[in-house]
Amino acid sequence: MEPVVNTLLSIIVFWLSANFGLPANYAHPRVVVLPPAEMASLRYGGSAAPLGALDRSGPRRVVSLYDTRTRTIYLPRGWTGATPAQISMLVHEMVHHLQALAGLRCACPEEREKLAYAAQERWLSLFGGSLERDFETDPFTLLAVTTCSH
Repeated sequence: MEPVVNTLLSIIVFWLSANFGLPANYAHPRVVVLPPAEMASLRYGGSAAPLGALDRSGPRRVVSLYDTRTRTIYLPRGWTGATPAQISMLVHEMVHHLQALAGLRCACPEEREKLAYAAQERWLSLFGGSLERDFETDPFTLLAVTTCSH
């Protein structure tokens, strides 16, 4: 699966650069598939950066993560990239990867999420989807997780 994922990552980098002005950097992250419990442990145990996409259970349950220290994207067990929604998780995390590689600074971690969710939403819209339809992420929740809390 690795060569296919690397090709997909290159396509996503090109698309993010063309559509969102992120620097095109083709130094790809590691991509690791984990069980949900291990992903939750990484996210809430403090090991991974607090950057991740939501699922229909709300802001406390993540479906993907990016760890800035190890340059690793974590996806849930069963992820195959076979649907636009699954690929959108990779799009979301690649925004964080490109932000990190470029050294882009934000006022808070939540501010980093704005661009990641905008990219994910645009990707989904190309295929007739949306964050609300595919992940049951309503606009209020999205505002809450993309607004600085300090």
